[in-house]
Amino acid sequence: MSEEIKKELENEEKDTPPVPYEPDSDETPGEDFVPEEFSDDAEAVAAVAAPVTEEYDENQIQVLEGLDAVRKRPGMYIGTTSSRGLHHLVYEIVDNSIDEALAGFCDTIKVTINPGDSVTVEDNGRGIPTGMHPTKGIPTPEVVYMILHAGGKFGGGGYKIAGGLHGVGGSVVNALSEWMELDDTHEGIRATERFERGHVARPYQIVPAEEGRQHGVRVSFKPDPTLFEDTRFDYDVLLNRLREQAFLNAGVHIVLRDDRVNPARVTDLQFDGGIRSFVTYLNSMRHETLIHPNVIYMRGIRGTSIAEIAMQYNESYNETLLTFANNMNTVEGGTHETGFKAGITKVLNDYAKKAGILKDSDKKLSGEDVREGLVAIVSVKLEDAQFESQTKAKLGNSEIRTLVESVVTTKLSEYLEENPGEAKAILDKALAASRAREAARKARELTRRKGLLEGSSLPGKLADCQERNAELTELYLVEGDSAGGSAKSGRDSRFQAILPLRGKVLNVEKTRIDRVYSNPSLIPIMQALGCGVGEEFDAGKLRYGKIIIMSDADVDGAHIQILLLTFFFRHMRQLIDDGHIYIAMPPLYKVYKRTGKGQEYYAFSDTERDHYIEMLGGQGVEADRYKGLGEMDAEQLWETTMDPEKRTLKKVSIEDAISADETFSLLMGDKVEPRREFIEENAKFAENLDV
Repeated sequence: MSEEIKKELENEEKDTPPVPYEPDSDETPGEDFVPEEFSDDAEAVAAVAAPVTEEYDENQIQVLEGLDAVRKRPGMYIGTTSSRGLHHLVYEIVDNSIDEALAGFCDTIKVTINPGDSVTVEDNGRGIPTGMHPTKGIPTPEVVYMILHAGGKFGGGGYKIAGGLHGVGGSVVNALSEWMELDDTHEGIRATERFERGHVARPYQIVPAEEGRQHGVRVSFKPDPTLFEDTRFDYDVLLNRLREQAFLNAGVHIVLRDDRVNPARVTDLQFDGGIRSFVTYLNSMRHETLIHPNVIYMRGIRGTSIAEIAMQYNESYNETLLTFANNMNTVEGGTHETGFKAGITKVLNDYAKKAGILKDSDKKLSGEDVREGLVAIVSVKLEDAQFESQTKAKLGNSEIRTLVESVVTTKLSEYLEENPGEAKAILDKALAASRAREAARKARELTRRKGLLEGSSLPGKLADCQERNAELTELYLVEGDSAGGSAKSGRDSRFQAILPLRGKVLNVEKTRIDRVYSNPSLIPIMQALGCGVGEEFDAGKLRYGKIIIMSDADVDGAHIQILLLTFFFRHMRQLIDDGHIYIAMPPLYKVYKRTGKGQEYYAFSDTERDHYIEMLGGQGVEADRYKGLGEMDAEQLWETTMDPEKRTLKKVSIEDAISADETFSLLMGDKVEPRREFIEENAKFAENLDV
């Protein structure tokens, strides 16, 4: 960076009008700028890059033995040490029990959250063989829980179909736990053992069998607080996952119990209808109006592989397609998802032509057209499933695409032929979606002709930043022109851009895509982000690394937040998945003493307010509640909400996509009564605030 530009940035006043973005200009101000949390100081960079020791030879090559590698790099095995990784520990143990159910030896699984946030998982499966392992020379259960890539799912005949294929689940949980206790009964022989941080703490021993228990495994563990950000388990997060497993394994009884509360919270899960019940549940939770009354169910077998599909259409504009392989939720899809999409698109186009609804000269229905309003579950079970990673996010078996596509092509064609009334309703829905998509295309082209969605066109109210590296920039979506003005004056214009919002944002949950493209409240947001929406979304064109929603700390502000989150969730979901969306946390109160200098504090909660009042002595202390962002001047807004050194941001993430989808549909959909019931059930108490 040149000294001239450095001096210009240092001398720039915070209330300087924003520099307009001129893409054709020869000058690109600030292209080398790095925010304060980074450094371009040569000595600092050299210090970080320098080796720890001057010598680098064979003595610097380390070998991590046993489970030490897991404790050193837990993210490699469970993805993250956040709440998501914490709950993944439970899933790993439960999945072992589910594999026993798949093998036909287990019909009951009990999961208990104990006081102190340890967890116990118990099943009535076969149990782990209790004898000495023939090659390792140690007890077989010890092999399973202490050695990576050890288990009965590598072709030894113990399991034909299993979700746990890598043999690391139990041992990884052991490695990442403060302690783990194993109680294993196999063919009437019971053995116990205790581990602490992956090492044996109480040796393996045979003990008297429990009365009436001839087989099964009971595993208790407490996650290591030195490795995880938080070790408190969320009952609802576990419930959603266990409910999913109960749907995928018809007839299996799963019990979740929370002994941290009194009386204990207990949920029994058993669904004899399997994935058909799953589809019914999803539609009922969203209170959707159905296009046809029956869930369409299809099943096919080829060799040792099984494919099940259940689907039903509703009147919404959203698609819900969940795919599973050996009971693992493949959130990134894979070959089974590809096969389903290809099959359903082909079947509906062929039927429409055969029925004379589509002529040879008509444009075919697209995949998006035939899946609008669809809720579908695709579940496959197969030997030697090829997942991309331990977290099993994507299936790669090529033969499964052929199986799923064949099942859908054959079975769905038969269903439509046998149920012409339902077939017509489904096709009417797809044709309406096609017309809306065509209208959206025209609306998009119209806005382009007007220059509204071109990459070089930015909204007039946008106060852009100087930095052009998206990884270093922030866009504040600010409620109201007044707050927008303060934000523009208070920001650091080198890397912070401000876009005041125009009125109430459109509720996209009730809106077809064609209205999204022409909506005046959304066009400026799409223009500023530059990455497109829906089918044309391209994350590579995103202009800002952080998109921060900044609204008043009141009901209207919360409404604006949920409207924007609904838009991002439905049309730019990847922005949430990739961690680009944040919510700013402005203060609720300014606490100060009229006498004395510098005695003022910003409180972000009632508890914090009371603390500051007490700290300042109580007498003569004022606590003014901010009614909106517009009440703060530029300096206050910067100090409390925008300064990277002092501000608090909430990062928006989706721990459970199914639950998030249900919530958006419920809160933002057309049905009033379910929303009222939800609010009445969840609004336990409300403080009386002087607003």
